Amino acid sequence: MIRETGSTNADMLALAGEGVPEGVWLRAERQTSGKGRMGRQWEGDEGNLYASTLVRLRDGDPPAPSLALVAGVAVHAALTHFAPDSGLTIKWPNDILADQAKIAGILLERAGDAVVIGIGVNVTHHPLLTDRATTSLRALGVSMCDATSLCEELAGQCVQMLALWRSHGLDAIRSQWLSRAHPPGSPLLARLPDGTQVEGQFETLDRDGALILRLANGARSVIHAADIFLL
Repeated sequence: MIRETGSTNADMLALAGEGVPEGVWLRAERQTSGKGRMGRQWEGDEGNLYASTLVRLRDGDPPAPSLALVAGVAVHAALTHFAPDSGLTIKWPNDILADQAKIAGILLERAGDAVVIGIGVNVTHHPLLTDRATTSLRALGVSMCDATSLCEELAGQCVQMLALWRSHGLDAIRSQWLSRAHPPGSPLLARLPDGTQVEGQFETLDRDGALILRLANGARSVIHAADIFLL
């Protein structure tokens, strides 16, 4: 654990280039230049969890992008350990929500055979954003958890889910993900990288982990990359 850094993901990517092994964790008390998906800033005041870990890809592993689902399931499991009655769900691919408020986010970055998984969790406080609701463990009434204990639980869950991913493949992780996600029929808005939007109802994930929406006209839309909003 370090006192302060710009980004735990950037630090872990540098360590990956130096050959550090899989399973190493880096946690900072404060992060000054963190980022989330789509390049958004992730605020980094003390009390919340800012951590990154490293996966080394092996021959025979499932597709690397599916680690986004692995990470989402692991974070959901760790948070549910401390907040079992908070109704936490996963929003594709790996945001963790309480009701419709975001409590945790995950960013994966790859360099060669190294995939860095960056995880941010609102433990003691949450930012007030204009485009989405947010919350924290404290706001949910969870007081018996801090960033240190959460990171320890999360590390154990990551080991378990990574082992499941390698031994039983993406189908096993897909099943875990679906059991923890918002229910089928949930209305979603997908904002695609080119700026267009697709609105539909959540149906399922395909075999590769892509999001499938059922559109108003009955057609199915397969989403591989997008910013997702619950409606």
